[in-house]
Amino acid sequence: MRPAFSVIFFTVMSGCGYGLLFLFGLALAFNPAVSGRIEGLVQLGVGAIFVVAGLLASTLHLGQPQRAWRAFSQWRSSWLSREGVASVASFMPMVLIAGCLWRGADATTLRALGALLAAFAAITVICTAGIYTSLKAIPAWHNRFVLPGYLLMALLGGAAWSWLIGEWTGGARAQPALIVALAIASCVLKHFYWRHIDAATPASTIETATGLGRFGRVRSVEAPHTEENYLTHEMGFQLARKHGKRLRNIALLLLGPCTIVLALLAITFQAPLHWPAACCAFAAAILVTAGLFVERWLFFAQAKHVVMLYYGGARMHDA
Repeated sequence: MRPAFSVIFFTVMSGCGYGLLFLFGLALAFNPAVSGRIEGLVQLGVGAIFVVAGLLASTLHLGQPQRAWRAFSQWRSSWLSREGVASVASFMPMVLIAGCLWRGADATTLRALGALLAAFAAITVICTAGIYTSLKAIPAWHNRFVLPGYLLMALLGGAAWSWLIGEWTGGARAQPALIVALAIASCVLKHFYWRHIDAATPASTIETATGLGRFGRVRSVEAPHTEENYLTHEMGFQLARKHGKRLRNIALLLLGPCTIVLALLAITFQAPLHWPAACCAFAAAILVTAGLFVERWLFFAQAKHVVMLYYGGARMHDA
C-alpha cells in the first residue's frame, strides 16, 4: 500500500495521545491524589492536542473531507465509524476531569472519571486497529499481531510523553521502568510480526484468483491497463527488500535500545539530580515518536492487497 502521511500522522499522534490519556486515567482511577491540578491539566491538554491533531489529519486522506461526519452513522458494521464514535465520546470524561481538577472534586468522582477515560482511550485504539485487522484482502494486516501491536505502541508513545510531562512539571508521570518494559515488549512483538509476514505461506495466487489453476500455470498475456490507475497507484506500492530491512532496524533501534538506555540513565540520575532525568525524558519522547513514524510507515508500505494479482502479482501471502 502507498503510505499516506496523513494516515501515518493520525495513527501515530492519536495513538500517543490515547496512550497518554489511558495512563493518566488509570492513575486517577487507582489514586486520585497522584496528580496536582496544573500537572493533571497539562497531561489532559497534551493528550487532547495529540488526539485532535491526529483526527484532523485523518480527514485529509478522504476524497470529500467535508462529508467525514457521515462516517458516524455506520457504527453497527464499520470499525472506522466505531472509532469516530469512541473518539468523540472520549472527550466527555476529558472535559469533566479538567473541570474537576480546576474546581476540585471528591476522590470517588475522580476515580470514576479516570476509569471512564482509560476505557474510552483503550476502546478507541482497539477500533483503530480493527479498521486494519478486518481487511482480509490485505494479509499483512489481517493477523493476530496487529491489535496488540497498536495497543503496545500507543502505550509506549503515551508513556514516553507522560514521563516527559511529569519530569518538567514535577507531577505524576510514567516511570522509566515502565518505559523499559514497554519498549522491550513492543520490539519483541514487532520482530515476531515482521517474521510472521515474511515467512507466511502463499494463500492466493493468480491461479486461485482466476480459478484456472487446474489447467496449469496461469500468466497474463496483456496488461489490464496501459497506464497507472487508482488501484496500481494506491495498492501497488513497491518497497525494496534492502530498504525495508534497513528501516526495520532503524525503527527497532529507536523504539528499543535508544529508549531503554535513556530510561536506565534517568533511573541512575534521578535521585541525586533532576535535570539529567528530564533531558533523558525529552530525548526518549522524541526518539519514540520518530520510531513510531518509521514503524507505521513500514506497516503501510509493506502491506500488499490481493487485487494486485490482477496486475501481474505472482502471489499473496496469508498473514
